[in-house]
Amino acid sequence: MKILRAIVRLMIRHATVVLLLAVLLSFSLLSPKFLVSSNLVNILIQSSSLAILAIGMTFVLLTAGIDLSVGSAMFVVGVVSGKLVISGLSLWWAIPLALAVGMLFGLVNAFFIVRLRIIPFIVTLATFYAGRGLGLLISETRAINLPESFLQIGSSRLLGIPMPVLILLVVLLLAHFVLSGTQFGRQVYAIGHNSDKARKAGIPVDRILIGVYLICGLCAAIGRLVALAQLGAVSPTFGYQNEFMAIAAAVLGGTSLFGGKGNILPGTLVGALLIQAIQNGLVVINADPYLYPVVTGMVIFLIVMIDSLRHKSAQKALRTKTAA
Repeated sequence: MKILRAIVRLMIRHATVVLLLAVLLSFSLLSPKFLVSSNLVNILIQSSSLAILAIGMTFVLLTAGIDLSVGSAMFVVGVVSGKLVISGLSLWWAIPLALAVGMLFGLVNAFFIVRLRIIPFIVTLATFYAGRGLGLLISETRAINLPESFLQIGSSRLLGIPMPVLILLVVLLLAHFVLSGTQFGRQVYAIGHNSDKARKAGIPVDRILIGVYLICGLCAAIGRLVALAQLGAVSPTFGYQNEFMAIAAAVLGGTSLFGGKGNILPGTLVGALLIQAIQNGLVVINADPYLYPVVTGMVIFLIVMIDSLRHKSAQKALRTKTAA
């Protein structure tokens, strides 16, 4: 019985890796086209945008916060960058301005959360709707087709590595270093464990929260530029529901919705790859498109259940340790 419980705890702790292996095995049995090198590279390329977005979301979730506005931020970034490039502005100017727009979203969220003490869910829900409306207003609800120069970024390679994957690697390594090797990262975890105790310990909680929402907005902008470079167009539904996929990827990777627990490498990366592998597999086996949201909903439900089990297991272990 003890062995069985130990196995269950181990599977819960490494649920994401178990699920990823199960997904890869299942789709490879359903289609010989799935587990081939070219398709695996496609999964990595396609998951780059989501993974970058989920990295930013991980910072926010670690503080026991949430950002529902990242999809809208991505839409506004896409519209603004598209308009700027079409108007003739150089990419070297359009890209920094687009990144600034993403960080502006994070700054607005941080202002209401930190200064006015409004809970993150309400603030980011409001900016979610405001951002979506702003993007539709700027684009006049029309698709924006980007010039060929933008698509060349997405299709180019450096040392044989696709540019989207290379950008993901840079963001991934920088974010991992910030969380695991800096004082800022340690303070993020401390706030997620208990913000009141962190404040009493002298940690600048407000400043750290502003920082994580700025990082989340910046990652949303980078992720959207990576997606734009692959798609080449901005539609009125651009970025829609991406916030839920980002949350799902982060939590699948082990980041707790309760804050204070999680990591980017390998956690969030594996979570993003799992979601993209499922979506890619459904396309490869020619599944009914109407099943996509059903499967996505089931995955999100499974994620929340796994996170709840992890949290309960951690709380039980803490109580046992305290009692001993």
